[in-house]
Amino acid sequence: MKKLASFLVLLIVFASCKSTSSVTGTKESKKENKYIVNNLINTASENLGVRYKAGGTNKNGFDCSGLVFTTFESQSIKLPRSSYDQAKIGKVIPLNDAQKGDLIFFKTNKSNRINHVGLITEVLRDEIKFIHSSTSKGVIISSTKETYYKNAFEQVNRILN
Repeated sequence: MKKLASFLVLLIVFASCKSTSSVTGTKESKKENKYIVNNLINTASENLGVRYKAGGTNKNGFDCSGLVFTTFESQSIKLPRSSYDQAKIGKVIPLNDAQKGDLIFFKTNKSNRINHVGLITEVLRDEIKFIHSSTSKGVIISSTKETYYKNAFEQVNRILN
């Protein structure tokens, strides 16, 4: 299982570097991705209630990209540190194709560039739930049904193929 996980991490790195080679979705790779996605969501969820801290990457406080960075690092997946740079990794996909484990990006507070990120935890028919670190409430689960996030939505990126 560890060898397969290491292989997938390498595959993700190559995919994020725009490599033209890829592996088709075998049953094993899909099963492994599901395992990794569940671990990512569980790891992020262990931080629910942790306060917001600018630049934070641990239980003393997280900012949004620090939570995502640390969560993916727990699965040996290296991401850039800022939400702006995280938005450049993986494949941008339509909102209606979003899945658990994808990253969701926002331009909040009338920003002209991406400045907020969350990890998708649940996809329902008309709603996406995501875990993130909010400046006012710390690590929480929010929804695309909330007006603030509906209006600030920018893109979804698939990191795991």
